[in-house]
Amino acid sequence: MGWLELKIPPPVVALLLGLLMWLASSLVAPVEVPFGYRAGVAAVLACVGVAVGLASIFQFLRARTTINPSRPGATSSLVTGGVFRFSRNPMYLSLLLYLAAWAVYLSYWLAVILVTVFVIYINRFQIKPEERALCSLFGPEYTSYKARVRRWL
Repeated sequence: MGWLELKIPPPVVALLLGLLMWLASSLVAPVEVPFGYRAGVAAVLACVGVAVGLASIFQFLRARTTINPSRPGATSSLVTGGVFRFSRNPMYLSLLLYLAAWAVYLSYWLAVILVTVFVIYINRFQIKPEERALCSLFGPEYTSYKARVRRWL
């Protein structure tokens, strides 16, 4: 399954899983949660996702390095400041927050499985190959960063 490494951009993976969540939600009865509560929680999760995503993109642009997830070898600098002090993958964390917001909004308990599928897929086919590339590019500096900052949160 190594042929899937770095092939499908993470936003596309998130969109496809979000679509599957929506399609599957029509097959099973939703969890009965008042609309106001679930919409409020979903909005908070989505807003945090937007903030984390924009902050991480801004950090990459400021460092003048690539944001292209399909070409980690083109990375010109290791970004460890800002939101990258708390998560090695804040852009993927933001996508996870969007999916979690969508799951809450749909009020569909099986959507949690698809959110979990996102994490498993991104860990295996996106993050691990990126980590290999960054380790070969930045060596001990990246190894040290990896030791002190968690992958997701």
